[in-house]
Amino acid sequence: MNKRHLYVLSAALTLIALMVFFFKVFVLHFPLLPDTTSDSWEIEVRAAFRAYNAPVKLSMYVPRSTSQYALIDENFISKGYGFSAKNVNGSRKVIWSTRRASGNQVLYYRAIVRRVADAYPVVKAEAEPVTPVGYEGAHRAAADTLIADIRAHSADIDSFVTELLKRLNSPEKDESVSLLLGRKPDNERRIAVAIDVLAEAGIPARVVHGVRLQELQRDVVPVAWLEVAEKGVWRPYDAAKGTGKLPDDYLTWWRGSEPLVTLKGARDLKTRLAVRLIKESALSGAAMRGRFMTPGLIDFSLLSLPIETQAVYQVLLLVPLGAFLLVVLRNIVGVKTFGTFMPVLIALSFRETQLLWGIILFALVVGLGLTVRFYLDQLKLLLVPRLASVLIVVVLLMAMISVLSFKLGIERGLSVALFPMIIMTMTIERMSIVWEERGAAEAIEQGIGSLAVAAAAYLVMSIDFLRHLVFVFPELLLILLASTLLLGRYSGYRLTELVRFRAMTRE
Repeated sequence: MNKRHLYVLSAALTLIALMVFFFKVFVLHFPLLPDTTSDSWEIEVRAAFRAYNAPVKLSMYVPRSTSQYALIDENFISKGYGFSAKNVNGSRKVIWSTRRASGNQVLYYRAIVRRVADAYPVVKAEAEPVTPVGYEGAHRAAADTLIADIRAHSADIDSFVTELLKRLNSPEKDESVSLLLGRKPDNERRIAVAIDVLAEAGIPARVVHGVRLQELQRDVVPVAWLEVAEKGVWRPYDAAKGTGKLPDDYLTWWRGSEPLVTLKGARDLKTRLAVRLIKESALSGAAMRGRFMTPGLIDFSLLSLPIETQAVYQVLLLVPLGAFLLVVLRNIVGVKTFGTFMPVLIALSFRETQLLWGIILFALVVGLGLTVRFYLDQLKLLLVPRLASVLIVVVLLMAMISVLSFKLGIERGLSVALFPMIIMTMTIERMSIVWEERGAAEAIEQGIGSLAVAAAAYLVMSIDFLRHLVFVFPELLLILLASTLLLGRYSGYRLTELVRFRAMTRE
């Protein structure tokens, strides 16, 4: 297989990794830094009333997930009430009912919403044919005059609506507008008049209610805005400002002119609505956003695993980092080690013992085990019994060190049990063979090299930023794979060899 194939494969792996990585970062907004938080909001509606030993029925509109906000949790809190839900004109409506209630009653609705898109969504839906309101007398003349004048100053539906809202916000400048608005031209009245005038002009429109998601609000008053149908799309308009753009913190709640809560069979209804900002993990918010935009990408990712399994992979995904560092130190730098992956596994053990105590415990166990291994050599044992004997001795040494350290009050010494026993056994066996075949200097050099690589791997794998990156963006490991494949064809001088042959270059 030629080098061109290797280069193409490495480039393809890198390109795939970067495409997935940039999609997660710039589209799904996965956080690049650990412990990054995102905003969620808790919404609570409290409906209190007084019942008089009669059947009670309370209806309440509740929000639903949209392309801008996701409803991630909700609770309906009531006692002794039946519960049902239905869709009304594209809105969710829940109904509490009971055969008989008496005294003060309180019902709660709580929900948590999280932003999943930054821009305010455009609702796509076909509008039903509009029915004129049927103005009469002076109101008919005022509506006809207003419609004719606005049509003369507009080119399409958008400019027509914008001009109409502009005039409704300045009734003192137009007698027709002043007559239609009446004595109390508040925002709700402006929207109602706008819907009626647009109906007379043959343009479907409707009122939308929602809340503003801010940091902390008590006794929130729902805000209302206008939606106008144009070519199968409902476009929002801020009636108070007369613009076709709404703030991004508007949460759509329900559509229609009905109030948020309606009550039958009881009196003294008091409704309180509160909103509170909650700081949550940005990773959870990105995962929720991904479930709405690309469900397959999240459902088949590490984030879909149970939390206990995710914790395991947060450690396992660090192993390729240690392995890549090992490749660089062995093939480029020229550090000698025992085995291929033994330093990486020892580095994982250092995560529990910490670096300094890990090196001390490793050197102590290997040193004592090597002494026993030389003694067993005098017994002329076969390979498998000898390895089994060394393993038994290693376990006994680890147990003795743990007991002794406990008696001396050294808590770190108890972590020696976390060292991989098989790797320790094979290290002792390999070191004894090298000692016999190449001498003590070579064995000690490889032992020191193994510890140095394990320490470097431990330091790299202890970086929280890298741990976060490989878990949230495991596709980046493809870049490590591509780099490892390229290093696999490297056959030049190692850095340590340049030092060894420095004298030859001088000649």
